[in-house]
Amino acid sequence: MTSIETANDETPLAIVCGAGTLPFTVAETVERSGRRVVIYALRGWADPKLAARYPHQWGGLGQFGRLCRFAREHGCHDVVFIGGVVRPSLWRVLPDWGSIRVLPRIIAAYRGGDDHLLKSLGAIFEEQGFRLVGAHEIAPEILVTEGVLGAVQPADCDRGDIARGLALLDAISPFDVGQAAVVAGNHVLAVEGAEGTDAMLARIAELRKIGRIPASRGTGVLVKAPKAGQDRRFDLPSIGPQTIAGIANAGLAGVAVVAGGTVIAEPDAIVMAANRAKVFIVGIPESGRKQ
Repeated sequence: MTSIETANDETPLAIVCGAGTLPFTVAETVERSGRRVVIYALRGWADPKLAARYPHQWGGLGQFGRLCRFAREHGCHDVVFIGGVVRPSLWRVLPDWGSIRVLPRIIAAYRGGDDHLLKSLGAIFEEQGFRLVGAHEIAPEILVTEGVLGAVQPADCDRGDIARGLALLDAISPFDVGQAAVVAGNHVLAVEGAEGTDAMLARIAELRKIGRIPASRGTGVLVKAPKAGQDRRFDLPSIGPQTIAGIANAGLAGVAVVAGGTVIAEPDAIVMAANRAKVFIVGIPESGRKQ
């Protein structure tokens, strides 16, 4: 078995790819640094265009043994998980022999929220001799920086909503629920659940349409933050152009995220979209989470 301590930047990096454009950014960044990249593309999620550019193998979510063999065959010690995947029902995961051997632990991992699941699966994976690293550790440019991105500034009332949203997310972190909330006029309108951010914003848009939200259009903030104590190698909150479209459709003023703890997809495109929609994007320092 390969020791985790032998992992270094000279060995190829295995990227386990879900949906979205972030896997492209990470792969390109690593490649520019001179390090080889190999892709384990999750069937039904990863973009075939990315897989075609690098040595790759397609596999399912439950094929733990297949993933380990692929990484070993290419001499990989370090592995990154990046890209969107919807948590499947345990009974819809089709395990290979490598997964069956640790199936009791996988079942136990499912008895909790997403962070509990990912931490547990990460521990199982590292026991096989690999080192799991966060995508932001090797491609720090994917993280939102502090301050306002774009031309639109948050108003004082927006900053009050941001503070309340961050306090709420900190309070619910022990329950491993979601990473986002919508607050308007100091009134909590929604907390993200299993539906995800986009669906939550669509729900706000529908509530506004039927008159259930008294706040006028152009008020309210989407607030996103990692859970307290979250393993940041997995599932950091993220925003992209689709987030801005959802904010505009929901009639909100903007989005606030924790700087250094939130991934931004297509930053140039997202700033252009925000400017067009007249919504703000602001990165709040970690020290500003509890006020």
